[in-house]
Amino acid sequence: MDYIFLDTKGNRVSLKFDDLSVEMAGEHVWILCRYQGRWLLTKHRERGLEFPGGKVEFGETPREAAIREVMEETGAEIEKLQFIGQYKVFSEDEVIVKNIYFAEIKSINEQSHYFETEGPRLIDSSLLAETIGDEYSFIMKDDVLQKSLQYLREKGFL
Repeated sequence: MDYIFLDTKGNRVSLKFDDLSVEMAGEHVWILCRYQGRWLLTKHRERGLEFPGGKVEFGETPREAAIREVMEETGAEIEKLQFIGQYKVFSEDEVIVKNIYFAEIKSINEQSHYFETEGPRLIDSSLLAETIGDEYSFIMKDDVLQKSLQYLREKGFL
């Protein structure tokens, strides 16, 4: 199923799930992380609370980027990583292609540095389903998050 909608900045977004043929085309990654029944987010210094994510670096696969970004931004080690979908954001200047992964976290290790974030934040499942307030990043406020959570529930991940 494909979804088309506008994000919070007015950009057109195309979202699809279950299409494994597109995984290698992702230039960015976004990882929905679960640890001991809670959501693992990070606090970006400028944007606020969000799931870990970022750019795929030269020479790495999107899957490798997902593992690296979760470790850098939260100190977490991934136990299971599942590609669930991909979305494209069509802005005036560019098209951003972002893979969505679901990760089950094995452990969270304290680090001296979390790159552009303030480190891990654990959120109760029920809080993520409620209206997302000002403390959250714009990335968490469009249909990508809600459709991804719906997909995870339908597929039995949650």
